[in-house]
Amino acid sequence: MARYTGADCKLCRREKTKLFLKGSKCDSPKCPIEIRPYPPGEHGRNRPKEGDFLQQIREKQKAKRIYGILERQFHGYYEEAARKHGRTGETMLQLLERRLDNVVYRAGFAKSRDMARQLVRHGHFTVNGRKVDIPSYRVSENDIVEVVAKARELTPFIVAQAETGERIVPAWLEVVPDQMRILVHALPVRAQIDTQVQEQLIVEFYSK
Repeated sequence: MARYTGADCKLCRREKTKLFLKGSKCDSPKCPIEIRPYPPGEHGRNRPKEGDFLQQIREKQKAKRIYGILERQFHGYYEEAARKHGRTGETMLQLLERRLDNVVYRAGFAKSRDMARQLVRHGHFTVNGRKVDIPSYRVSENDIVEVVAKARELTPFIVAQAETGERIVPAWLEVVPDQMRILVHALPVRAQIDTQVQEQLIVEFYSK
């Protein structure tokens, strides 16, 4: 499985904004974008003004990096969204939000999406009673996501349970911390997705 193995903080600096890829480090003074708020590289401070096309690329790259997926998979979400009714950009974000690793992250069971992906891959979650170890698994309305019993004593879940309430959980999800359970009450709508991307620019990029 292809995956990005480089420095996450360089991705944030390249996009000139925090993508929250490193969990608690992103909220600390040690966050590199606080120290060097310009793109990496020899000419990072002297980048030319970006035109419309480069802005579209940057929005696409930002969305990919936020959700931690590569180009082929990301483009697949766009193509699927384009086949559905409604606004393509909003539909694409809704599909990305329904990924199991994103749901685990949104519920506060992981510090970052990378961490959530690892926990899912290790088989620590069930969906409606069935073990699921595929991060891209797509949850549906009324699904129940739960930490398997033997994993609840692991440090990440003990910490997550202790920190319940510190992170805002989207309205389409409900967390039951005593049972380490996530209830999917509805499918997300754009107003409930706080991902800071301009999805229309992504649609314009792929529509060329």
